[in-house]
Amino acid sequence: MPKVKFIDLFAGLGGIRLGFEKSFAELGFETECVMTSEIKPYAVETLAKNFNHDYFVGDIFNVENKQIPDFDFLLGGFPCQAFSFAGNRHGFAETRGTLFFEIERILRDKNPYGFILENVEGLVKHDLENKNDKIGRTLSTILYKLKDELGYNVSWKVLDSIDFGLAQSRKRIFIVGTKDETANLNVTKRKFNPLKTILENGLETINSDFTQKLFNHFEMEDLYGKSIKDKRGGDNNIHSWDIGVKGEVSDEQIILLNKLFKERRKKHWAEKIGIDWMDGMALTLKQISTFHKSENLKSLLDDLVKKGYLRFEHPKKLVREKTDIGEKKYRTYDETKPKGYNIVTGKLSFEINKILDPNDIAPTLVATDVSRLAVPDNGGLRRLTIREGLRLFGYPEWYQIPVKESEAFDLLGNTVAVPVVEHVSEQLAEIYERNLVNHSIVKETPVCSS
Repeated sequence: MPKVKFIDLFAGLGGIRLGFEKSFAELGFETECVMTSEIKPYAVETLAKNFNHDYFVGDIFNVENKQIPDFDFLLGGFPCQAFSFAGNRHGFAETRGTLFFEIERILRDKNPYGFILENVEGLVKHDLENKNDKIGRTLSTILYKLKDELGYNVSWKVLDSIDFGLAQSRKRIFIVGTKDETANLNVTKRKFNPLKTILENGLETINSDFTQKLFNHFEMEDLYGKSIKDKRGGDNNIHSWDIGVKGEVSDEQIILLNKLFKERRKKHWAEKIGIDWMDGMALTLKQISTFHKSENLKSLLDDLVKKGYLRFEHPKKLVREKTDIGEKKYRTYDETKPKGYNIVTGKLSFEINKILDPNDIAPTLVATDVSRLAVPDNGGLRRLTIREGLRLFGYPEWYQIPVKESEAFDLLGNTVAVPVVEHVSEQLAEIYERNLVNHSIVKETPVCSS
């Protein structure tokens, strides 16, 4: 069999490469990575630790077609921020979004046999023309380029890592294509493994004022699956006042805060004072007194302001300004309106923002939060280890990330689930094998398809 050559773009930890190489190897193919592209120095260091690289390049924008060796498959988990709910969702209007067109440029010039592209689930409905459309204009554009202009047999599907035995739910779209057949990406066998199957045991736990406050108010099992944040309500959220992060509060103050937390988001309060509604506005003492009766209401509220759970502030008005590029909107305090009390929200500096349930699965790991996830161990709580993070994505035990923890978690938060890639690659490997005899990739000497 000829050697299967591939390039790995936006390589990150090399997870797509791992899944691709394993699936092709299982069918007897030898593979060779003829070019790797990655711009993060700590990702490059990690790739060098785990793989052999004959040809390393940086930013793909700066790589000309003539500098790219011939290859059979293009692998690319192109940057997702432009389509992600965590980003601004500007799509092709952002430079990061246009990285797909670098993929298109390479496919057009090199004409390889196939490709695997990966991105966030949000790509599917990004830039919807009509709310009932199944896919948005961004994905439609990508598919048109790959099918109609470049002539590939293309299929796509959103796949969830939980269906492949990983203890994490991570939904990602995979777009694949070959010169011969359309791949079937459907999942026929599903398996579930809880978080406890990948956890290490007996490691050092966090002993801090914050964790002590948690255990002063909750038993360990009561913390399982709980998020710690002041931005939303719900049974699965613990708020800062529930554990006295900024100072202990009374039972009545907790009831008051929980009421205010919900009331401040209701539109009728904005209508009554004559401002445009915003999700989470300051309410006056008089307004609060309509839903919480107390003889010492003002002293309860002022104490919460002093401790830092509330702010005493004017409500904000919506300002619209015309600029050269359109209308600019922003909020500013309306000092003509009476001051009121508002919950202090935002990214609070909690050491932990979620405690994972060992009998359940982990949520989708993202780079900004993964270092603040905690798991139970040895009677206490500790952060996820890098090894556990790797296991949540299905990386082999021999794989190492030789960089500092913050950089390692950044890479993990942006990587792929390797078993999902194996599933996708298996379909491509079978198509490739079936069509070897009839396709021009079989020559007297093993060379690439372009």
